[in-house]
Amino acid sequence: MTWTKDMFGVEKPIIALLHCNPFPGDPRFEDGVDSMEKAVVDARNDLHALQEGGVDGVLFSNEFSFPYQAKAEPVQACGMSRIIGELKGEIKVPFGIDLEADPMLAMDLAAAVDACFIRGTFTGTYVGVGGITCPDTGAILRRKKALGLKNVKLLYFLNNESDSYMTPVDYPDLAGEIIFNCEPDALCVTGAHAGVEARNTMIEKTREKVHHLGVPVFAATGCNATNIREKLAISDGALVGTCLKEGGKFKNHVDLARVKEFMSQARAGA
Repeated sequence: MTWTKDMFGVEKPIIALLHCNPFPGDPRFEDGVDSMEKAVVDARNDLHALQEGGVDGVLFSNEFSFPYQAKAEPVQACGMSRIIGELKGEIKVPFGIDLEADPMLAMDLAAAVDACFIRGTFTGTYVGVGGITCPDTGAILRRKKALGLKNVKLLYFLNNESDSYMTPVDYPDLAGEIIFNCEPDALCVTGAHAGVEARNTMIEKTREKVHHLGVPVFAATGCNATNIREKLAISDGALVGTCLKEGGKFKNHVDLARVKEFMSQARAGA
C-alpha cells in the first residue's frame, strides 16, 4: 500500500485520535469549566504524549461535540482550526481531521489547516440515534476538487459508527462498489462506537475483497494493547483512541505510558 508507506513511513501505520474538548455551544461544554484556552492546552498535552509514545499519525476530531450534526456548527470547525493552528509548529507526524459528522465542512477545514488526510462518512444512507445520515458524496468530492485537495487522502467509514445501513447490505461487497464509484484512499471498519472492537470477520472479508485493488483497510475502533497484533495481522493499519487514555476511559485524556505500551505491541505485530 504505497501511499500509506510514503506518508507514514511504515507498512501498517498507527493513527492515534486526538479528541478535542467540547466547543462553545456544544451540549457538553461546561460554562465556567471549559474554554478555548483549556481546549488548546489539553490538545497540546495529548499531542505531545501521542508523539512521544511513538504513533505514526494523529487524527484531530471534535469527538465531544455530541450529538453530531449533519451540518456542524461553524464554531466547531473554527475551534479545531484554532487548536491545530496553535499547535502546528509542534506537530511532528502526518495529521488529519475528522469533523463529526459533516464531511463537506471537513473539506474546508482540511484546506485551512493543511491536513494530510480526512476520515469521515462520505457515502451511504444510515439511520441511528441522530436520525438519518445521508451525505452528498458527489458534492463532497467536487468540493475537494474545487479546493485543490488532490493530495489529501480520504479515509472512508465502510460502516457508520452507531448507525445501521437503511437497507441490508453485505459490507465487503459494498466496499467494492464504493471503490468503483468514489475511489477512496482507504476504508475504515468500525465497531458500534468509539472503543468498541471492529469484528475480525468483517475486517478480513473486506480486505480479501479489495486488497487486489490497492485500497488499505483499517481497523478503526476498539484496538488495544491486547488485540493490536491480531488486528494488524488482518488489516493494513489501525486508528486508535480510547485505549490510549488514562484508565482506558473514553472521557479522559491521553496517558503516555499507555501509548508506549500500545506501540510496543503494535511494533511487535506489524
